[in-house]
Amino acid sequence: MSTPTGPASGLPVRMPRPRQPGRHRRPEPLVAPEDAPALVLAVPGTPSSATRSLADEVVSIARSELPGLDARIGYLDGDDQEFSTLTSVLAHAAGERTARFEQARAAGMDVTEPDGPVAVVVPLLAGPDSSLLRQVRQAVMDSRVAAELTDVLGPHPLLAEALHVRLSEAGLARADRARLFTVATAADGIILASVGGDEAVQAAGITGMLLAARLAVPVMAAALDQEGSIASVAEQLRGSGSQQLALAPYLIGPEIDASLVEEAAKEAGCSAAEALGPYPAIGKLALAKYTTALGIAPQQAQSTPAH
Repeated sequence: MSTPTGPASGLPVRMPRPRQPGRHRRPEPLVAPEDAPALVLAVPGTPSSATRSLADEVVSIARSELPGLDARIGYLDGDDQEFSTLTSVLAHAAGERTARFEQARAAGMDVTEPDGPVAVVVPLLAGPDSSLLRQVRQAVMDSRVAAELTDVLGPHPLLAEALHVRLSEAGLARADRARLFTVATAADGIILASVGGDEAVQAAGITGMLLAARLAVPVMAAALDQEGSIASVAEQLRGSGSQQLALAPYLIGPEIDASLVEEAAKEAGCSAAEALGPYPAIGKLALAKYTTALGIAPQQAQSTPAH
């Protein structure tokens, strides 16, 4: 926590306060350590107002989960005017940290020179995409800043939950298997559409198994960026008995042009759900990548029933 004379270094020092006795006492809330590295969300794709809104919502969710979090947004294809590039965001964060140290030292405070990463960069990607991840790594190198790069957000049970919700919002799945009603348009086979080639398809397949368990219907992953992949998987699902298919984008949104999802759905002859977008799980997973990288005991994200 901050002291009257300025920020303390290292982990926060909290004053002890009375704790509720017994097994059911509330856990102490997690707060961001003072002078902790910034969480920098690396946003792929062409920047737009919609992309900005999505990224803002994701970092807002992360901040709500970890008070005091310094969360920023860097665009892989930014212009440094309206949309700051990842490289410039990292350089700015480094400059601010150096300035804070120099100001504290000039004020006569006993402070140590900051070390360790300036930022933890979290790619806004559900699954691996080697091309986009190369861009992220290059941007980090170009910044000449000590930054740690995390893995992508998936696979994870919370992403299966998010896919379920998006399908139910589109009328393509029941919101809750326990409820005694059906959706006339509910799909009996799901195509999980990813980008990033074979590696991305394999990773999506893991989340797909979790989604299949939730929906009790077959789920198969396919690549939006491989010609014929969507149609081939659609044919396999129909060959195994599925009559009414649905396409579920295993994407946050900015990674590709939305028209590719529409074209893929037409190719498969089925309806499509929306991309994952700023679903709450996305912000929680981004934060989990950050806290894991820093080893600051993340709050365990739990999957909740879809409504």
